[in-house]
Amino acid sequence: SLKQRPNGMAQQNGEGGDPTTLFEVVKLGKSAMQSVVDDWIESYKQDRDMALLDLINFFIQCSGCKGTVRIEMFRNMQNAEIIRKMTEEFDEDSGDYPLTIAGPQWKKFRYNFCEFIGVLIRQCQYSIIYDEYMMDTVISLLTGLSDSQVRAFRHTSTLAAMKLMTALVNVALNLSINQDNTQRQYEAERNKVAGKRATDKLELLLEKRKELQENQDEIENMMNSIFKGIFVHRYRDAIAEIRAICIEEIGVWMKLYSDAFLNDSYLKYVGWTLHDRQGEVRLKCLKALQTLYTNRGLFPKLELFTNRFKDRIVSMTLDKEYDVAVEAIRLVTLILLFLYVLVMTLFVCRLFSRHDPQAEEALAKRRGRNSPNGNLIRMLVLFFLESELHEHAAYLVDSLWDSSQELLKDWDCMIELLLEEPVQGEEVLGDRHESALIELMVCTIRQAAEAHPPVGRGTGKRVLTAKEKKTQVDDKNKLTEHFIIALPMLLSKYQADAEKVANLLQIPQYFDLEVYSSGRMEKHLDALLKQIRVVVEKHTETEVLEACSKTYSILCSEEYTIMNRVDIARSQLIDELTDRFSHSVEDLLQEGDEADDDDIYNVLSSLKKLTAFHNAHDLTKWDLFKNCYRLLKMGIEQGSMPEQIAVQALQCSHYSILWQLVRITEGSPSKDDLVALRRVVKSFLAVCQQCLSNVNTPVKEQAFMLLCDLLMIFSHQLTTGSREALQPLVFNPDNTLQSELLSFVLDHVFIDQDDENQSMEGDEEDEANKIEALHKRRNLLAAFSKLIIYDIVDMPAAADIFKHYMKYYNDYGDIIKETLSKTRQTDKIQCAKTLILSLQQLFNELVQDQGPNLDRTSSHVSGIKELARRFALTFGLDQIKTREAVATLHKDGIDFAFKFPNPKGAEYPPPNLAFLEVLCEFSSKLLRQDKKTVHSYLEKFMTEYMMERREDVWLPLIAYRNSLLTGGDEDRMSVTTGSTTSRASTVRSKRGRPPLHKKPADESVDGSWVMRNDTIQTPGGLQTPQLTSTVLRENPRQAAEHIPEQDSSEPGSEPDYIHKYGPDPNNFNLLTSGHFRRGLMEDDAEPIFEDVMMSSRGQLEDMNEEFEDTMVIDLPPSRNRRERAELRPDFFDSTAIIEDDSVSISYANSSLYDCVITAESKSPKWKILHKGGKKAFFKSLM
Repeated sequence: SLKQRPNGMAQQNGEGGDPTTLFEVVKLGKSAMQSVVDDWIESYKQDRDMALLDLINFFIQCSGCKGTVRIEMFRNMQNAEIIRKMTEEFDEDSGDYPLTIAGPQWKKFRYNFCEFIGVLIRQCQYSIIYDEYMMDTVISLLTGLSDSQVRAFRHTSTLAAMKLMTALVNVALNLSINQDNTQRQYEAERNKVAGKRATDKLELLLEKRKELQENQDEIENMMNSIFKGIFVHRYRDAIAEIRAICIEEIGVWMKLYSDAFLNDSYLKYVGWTLHDRQGEVRLKCLKALQTLYTNRGLFPKLELFTNRFKDRIVSMTLDKEYDVAVEAIRLVTLILLFLYVLVMTLFVCRLFSRHDPQAEEALAKRRGRNSPNGNLIRMLVLFFLESELHEHAAYLVDSLWDSSQELLKDWDCMIELLLEEPVQGEEVLGDRHESALIELMVCTIRQAAEAHPPVGRGTGKRVLTAKEKKTQVDDKNKLTEHFIIALPMLLSKYQADAEKVANLLQIPQYFDLEVYSSGRMEKHLDALLKQIRVVVEKHTETEVLEACSKTYSILCSEEYTIMNRVDIARSQLIDELTDRFSHSVEDLLQEGDEADDDDIYNVLSSLKKLTAFHNAHDLTKWDLFKNCYRLLKMGIEQGSMPEQIAVQALQCSHYSILWQLVRITEGSPSKDDLVALRRVVKSFLAVCQQCLSNVNTPVKEQAFMLLCDLLMIFSHQLTTGSREALQPLVFNPDNTLQSELLSFVLDHVFIDQDDENQSMEGDEEDEANKIEALHKRRNLLAAFSKLIIYDIVDMPAAADIFKHYMKYYNDYGDIIKETLSKTRQTDKIQCAKTLILSLQQLFNELVQDQGPNLDRTSSHVSGIKELARRFALTFGLDQIKTREAVATLHKDGIDFAFKFPNPKGAEYPPPNLAFLEVLCEFSSKLLRQDKKTVHSYLEKFMTEYMMERREDVWLPLIAYRNSLLTGGDEDRMSVTTGSTTSRASTVRSKRGRPPLHKKPADESVDGSWVMRNDTIQTPGGLQTPQLTSTVLRENPRQAAEHIPEQDSSEPGSEPDYIHKYGPDPNNFNLLTSGHFRRGLMEDDAEPIFEDVMMSSRGQLEDMNEEFEDTMVIDLPPSRNRRERAELRPDFFDSTAIIEDDSVSISYANSSLYDCVITAESKSPKWKILHKGGKKAFFKSLM
């Protein structure tokens, strides 16, 4: 318990670290909140001033304030004075306070804080809250704090006030119920005959009814004070979290006490806030509405609201925030579902006047294919096939998962539909229908076993609750029991269909494999292994073989007792495949040029199967590298090897080398082992290098990718992490190999696609091929870029990549930009040299095409200047960090410009002098003192004759020299126009945005460059996204046109109020005076609502005709409890989890590919990808 000191501070009772204040008790949460509140009530009954002082300090300390309210302050000062005093004592070292501090302890504190307020009102509801002292003091204090300029006070008091209001709503609801009961008892007693009527009881009931009515009036006054004094100001606070609290709680009030709060006077606040610019606030609005629309009895009260805001709710299904869009779809679904159920109920009631209970019971008992789910599954398959809106089963399953799990988990029915013969009169599933059903079934299995949505359907991987984990385990056990028995039969039936088999073989990865041994189901395991072997024998499709390989890998996990049984079956299969491969290779080598199609097929089929297995399994003991190497050597020497055999041999050899490396890195290799592996790698690299000149493009591309991968793996990073012993395995590419790799990239990546840039009206298959080709080229470029980034290939080679940045921006812009960023992190100076080298190469190419007399206004010269400007932007604003690199760049540029004298004589400009105009783009990146240094270096190359020249051919020199002497861009313009003055320069600088903090003159950034950076235009015609809009694909012009004018709303309406006066005037005070409380109030400067809040004039006309901006809470007349509609729970549980499993790396590669840039995920060419059709689009993502 807590004792009170004379000054009002609670002191510690007893020894030890017991909590001394209400704040500490609630923070620790060790005591039950009921007992904490009971102790406070006892202290209140003894000395209400001291108890209220404890409560006031509780709210002050919960806000993070270190100050304490003394008893003399409480008795002698007004609330405003107390709050001002506490504000002065606020610790401003940090902007954090209990409600914003991260961590489980403070999350628990928030819960305890809200619970304390609720329990306090509940325990005081029969006496103390009506004493006209305690509640008046608390509400007055919270109202003052909610109006504070300090964010912590405002946030904490708003949360407390909203929870206080919720507790009062519960009290009002109880009072209403008691009034109903009292009225019913009074009427029953009064209706008795005169002889049996108890007059004393009637008087008691009248007195009780009067008391309840008085209490209800008191509660109404309290709720009015909170609503008008706090809610109507804070629901549009500058802080999104405060707005979200208000909207969340008003939804609770409407749900708890719909008779009082579910009317247009309160719904309008939710409707207006649907336009909030913060996603979390819009999300709270939608969830609040969902709880209302789930209750059919409340729908008539929502009719006007639905009519007014239905367009906004529908538009939010395209919200830019994923979670908001999902909840909007759920809300629209609820509204449609209610309307559908209503219409169907009326229809059925009219159509069927009588029910047959026996028929209904028989229908409910039907199972499997004859159950109601059987027809629904058929309809789902039909919808999946015939709907043009969806071609990706995983997303269809996820869309239905929350509402139809029972249907989607009816695997027994799905299995029967696939295995059993249809009964007479039943429609037979066609081949397409069976394929679709298998695909949907596999997707439901994955969703149930992994318990998270597919890629792209979540914002992050959410931690599962205990209930969700239990459901996941139960589902996994259920699907294991079904498919351990059924899967071998399904594979047996569909073993000849590659697509069906590939899907079915994904199922074992979701099994609980312990069931095989614990359930004594080894015979079903043998049946599965037998069917997989049959599938391997029958098929050569890569997708099927990889699925078989992955299944063997999962079943061979060492943690399961079935590992030995599966390993034996796998070894027998590999022995047979290897033996067949060896014999077919011998036959092919002996036949030579006379080999027929059968010989080639035998080699190719066995090699494809071994390659697929070698990806996931260590087959080193079968020594597949030897025969693969023989095939490659024969192909190089004779030049007649079929390309598919060459591609597969390259891939299989690659896997063999990686598995050998894995063995060496995991063990203690001897010197002989290292020498043997080095010899193998060296010979394979030589073969790949020779394959770069192969006539077949697939062979060249495969060899290039493997070369890049192996050079990355066997680079200097191989010896990091205490692996110095692997130094003999490090390979560094020589200049010849580097040149060949670079030439390959230039020939196969940076190619003109004239046919692709023509009309995009080709068929879907052609578009898919173009997308696949682009994806392949991006992979080639990314593989080579990795070598540059990790210093395996010399950085100057990147110049040939960088120079294509503008021309191929749409295809490879993200990869090139990432490469540039990473190389700058490695070596700023060398990166700057590479950039200027790329510009020099473009300039030389232009001179070769057009001759030395360049047209400075031509598009080619402008393109080089634009590329230079883009390069300059990549240096950023911190000129100190890039000082030396920029200076080096200018030096190399000057050297290049004056490298060759003009053969006509010294009075003619050097041939490369025009390059100085390109170099001007980097002048703004020089510090002032460095400009002087660079200018001095420039003057070493200049003669007095050059300084006096003013002809057009000398303008690049004049422009560059002036950019070093003054501001760069402005003076270059003066050279061109001849009319720019210092005064004009000053005028332009005033138009720019003034800097927040003044910098020394030598560190200032050129204003014209800042303005040029602000108005940068993205190449390729890409539009700058409308950051203010909350709806995707909204026309910005339309959004601007929808902004209502100031006079368009009627006086006193909410839109009129917001547009005339903006946010709450107190919030404007926050914005204007926030500079002296930076630590606590720095986030208050953000605007409350953007103009889009009232953007749709058609949807958001002035609502004064039906909605009044201010109202008095008037509780409705009480009714009998039986008349109260029950509130239904929310049908939906929002889930937003995602696990990116779209990137598949081979088992052998997974331990070695630590240094990879995933450039594929950043492609800017979404427009082209989208036009390729849905199937191609999703394929490009996976």
